[in-house]
Amino acid sequence: MPVASIGESAGHGATLGAHGRLGHQFDNLEQQRQSTSLGMWVFLVTEIMFFGGVFTAYTVYRAAYASAFAAASHHLDIRLGGFNTAVLLSSSFTMALAVRGAQLGRRGTQVVCLVLTLLLGLVFLGVKGIEYEHKFVEGLFPGPGFQFPAVGVHGEAIDPRHARIYFSLYFALTGLHALHMVIGAGLLLWLIRRAARREFSAEYHDPVECVGLYWHFVDIVWIFLFPLLYLIGRH
Repeated sequence: MPVASIGESAGHGATLGAHGRLGHQFDNLEQQRQSTSLGMWVFLVTEIMFFGGVFTAYTVYRAAYASAFAAASHHLDIRLGGFNTAVLLSSSFTMALAVRGAQLGRRGTQVVCLVLTLLLGLVFLGVKGIEYEHKFVEGLFPGPGFQFPAVGVHGEAIDPRHARIYFSLYFALTGLHALHMVIGAGLLLWLIRRAARREFSAEYHDPVECVGLYWHFVDIVWIFLFPLLYLIGRH
């Protein structure tokens, strides 16, 4: 075997020995990183299309039943919604720090920031669970027991059927978002376990970056949901 080939094989073996995460279909870690990033962005585009359908339905019905949607929005707790918004923004910050720690090969920073991100995500889900409980108790869950006053905030007549559409969309949008949060929490647990085992380095940290992109996407979705659902008619 030529000397150059021996050197290349040794270098490639060193890469695999040091990191052990180079897929057989890739020539090097950089190619793998670029392919992984592209795949994640394609996945996020499909997620945008997925949420886009429900957002479109919301836009159509809100335009048709503006008064009912505004009246129904006042039955949401803006303080809890605002608190959850601050929690998710904070989780995006800690996630960004975790990604940066991974890029620099700082295991301690990765683990601490990933744990903080997970805890903030669980706080968000806990608060959302409290909100859901309130809606069930108040009879605002769409179904046979749905109850809504026929008079709006400013004394205008409200058709309860239109308010039920609002709450159907509320539970659909926030429920989908919460499901994505649960999936994100599972991914964070997976990352924490791997980071604690020193499986990530400055050269290999693709999973951290991909989960970071996913988490930021979920946070951005909530940034749209909060004003659309909580702030209608509150100007």
